[in-house]
Amino acid sequence: MIISGCDIETTGLEQSEGHRIIEVCFRLYESDTRELVNDYITRINPQRPIDAKAREVHGISIDDLVSEPKWEGKVANSVRNVMGASDVLVAHNMNFDGPFIALELARVGVEIPNVATLCTMAKGRWATPLGKNPKLSELCFALGVEFNPDEAHSAVYDVDKMMECFWAGLDRGFYTLPEVDDE
Repeated sequence: MIISGCDIETTGLEQSEGHRIIEVCFRLYESDTRELVNDYITRINPQRPIDAKAREVHGISIDDLVSEPKWEGKVANSVRNVMGASDVLVAHNMNFDGPFIALELARVGVEIPNVATLCTMAKGRWATPLGKNPKLSELCFALGVEFNPDEAHSAVYDVDKMMECFWAGLDRGFYTLPEVDDE
């Protein structure tokens, strides 16, 4: 089974306001060995400004992206292909990342693969004292995974830390893999 950790950074929070993905990371692992077997990491020229609040979070400016590829074409097709090669997508806040990716694919007419998902945030409420959705840093703390806030909000760093948490949580019985079709 191939498990993909994924994360995105965006120009803002609302696609209905024209916000776009500016960084995407997928890391594909063989579930039995937990060996990294493939990855897809890229920044994307969103062809629009980045909201100041979003820039404060991820530190990416539009100047950093002017020479990057656009979502249309190669990036969208690569994202579809890597998703299609995955049996399960794991994200920390799948309710944000999943629909954002799906709507960006649909926006440019690229088929959205049907892939099982697992959200380490929604399934990680055990990690916080009051059962709220944990931040990635809180999940790392609960599982003894080192976390550097200065590196956070880079899609690559966030996927790496999330997957460390996912494997640790899976080993301890906090996460259960969803059933997948073997079609």
